[in-house]
Amino acid sequence: MKKYELVENDFIVFEDVKLYRVKAIRAFSGVNVDDLGGYIEKEDNLSHDDDAWVSGNAMVIDDAMVSGNAMVIDAAMVSGDAWVSGEARVKGNAMVSDDAMVSDKAMISGDARVYGNTRVYGNAMISDNALVNDNARVKGNAMIIDDAWIDGNAWIDGNARVNGNAMISGNARVCGNAMISGDAKVYGNAWVYGDSMISGKALVYGNALVYGNAIVYGDTWVYGKALDYGNALVYGNALVYGDTWV
Repeated sequence: MKKYELVENDFIVFEDVKLYRVKAIRAFSGVNVDDLGGYIEKEDNLSHDDDAWVSGNAMVIDDAMVSGNAMVIDAAMVSGDAWVSGEARVKGNAMVSDDAMVSDKAMISGDARVYGNTRVYGNAMISDNALVNDNARVKGNAMIIDDAWIDGNAWIDGNARVNGNAMISGNARVCGNAMISGDAKVYGNAWVYGDSMISGKALVYGNALVYGNAIVYGDTWVYGKALDYGNALVYGNALVYGDTWV
């Protein structure tokens, strides 16, 4: 049974596409009959099943889909072939586009951008001006905030946190309770996990592994097959590379 209708005389035009405001025609999960929602291009953009909803000035266009109990609110936009499902929330001025999928209890907020073939799920949060692109995966309780950038085939998992201007790319993995901040970059096939911290202008790349309670900061480079682990502290202008163990 349908839960909303398109209000034919209440529309906006975005990039030459007419978007219609939705109006509830039955009550569901905090939405009452006759409540007005956000804007969609067509009914294929918003499922009539479950409690999915678009509200405020949010827009869902192209072949994007909002389903399950997901909500797109405020001035958020979902476009392309993107899919927002489960209990996911997209809010603020956030944008989800291309073939991106946001599911489970993931939240995209602020001015965050999620696009490409990205998958964001679990309890993951992408916020502020963060960008997640390409084939990146962000899951678990991971947080990507500030101006952080995730792309390539990077995976961010567990309770990992990426913030500041940090960038994670290539086939890099950041998981556990690891924190990447400042202008740090983790890329290539590098793995950072455990309670490790990478900050400053540190670079971790190649097949490097940083784990345990290791801390890498400053202008440090860790690359090749280097291993930083335990309570290692690497900082300043240090270079750790090759088959080195710290």
